[in-house]
Amino acid sequence: ALLEAMGERQITVGRTTYGLPRLFLVMATQNPIEQEGTYPLPEAQLDRFLMHVRVGYPEASAESAILRLVRERERNALQEVAASAPPMLSQQQLFEARAAVLDLHLAPPLERYLVELVLASREPSRHDASLATKVAWGASPRGSIALERCARARAWLAGRDYVTPEDVVAIAPDVLRHRVLPSYEALAQGWDGDRLVRALLERVPLP
Repeated sequence: ALLEAMGERQITVGRTTYGLPRLFLVMATQNPIEQEGTYPLPEAQLDRFLMHVRVGYPEASAESAILRLVRERERNALQEVAASAPPMLSQQQLFEARAAVLDLHLAPPLERYLVELVLASREPSRHDASLATKVAWGASPRGSIALERCARARAWLAGRDYVTPEDVVAIAPDVLRHRVLPSYEALAQGWDGDRLVRALLERVPLP
């Protein structure tokens, strides 16, 4: 999960507030096996995470690549080569990439679709009355901002200068699954955030 700053570059510990650098991020992991002594984050804190990405076990080819990567890393460490390796990306290059992402073309109909998807998470009866009792809380405006930014980033990584509906649909589960919260009734029926987001994607018409 990635914590999005949204312009907030301060952190307070106790009574002391610390300024944060312009380039920073927070990543957190949750192990589904060892949860004793841990508690779910409040909804307001979950909303500050840009994405909630579910990572399963790797496929055989990926696991073989992991073995090779670890071997090379250990070999380089023993030869003291890794310490002298130059940085792969400078801060300036990253800031320039951020600016390029914001310059991508997002067609007005696609922006309306993106907004409608988030609005449907708050008022699912707009598209399906049966979902009204299954959603306890929908995505906040942070969800709209995160969905647009991530769709833009996906398009940029694909080498395009425009965002497509596929970009929004592909990234929506990672952006919204922790923001669309099922009701107690839905939980009893086996629904979770993932299933709710899939249902919304099926019901909100594409532009």
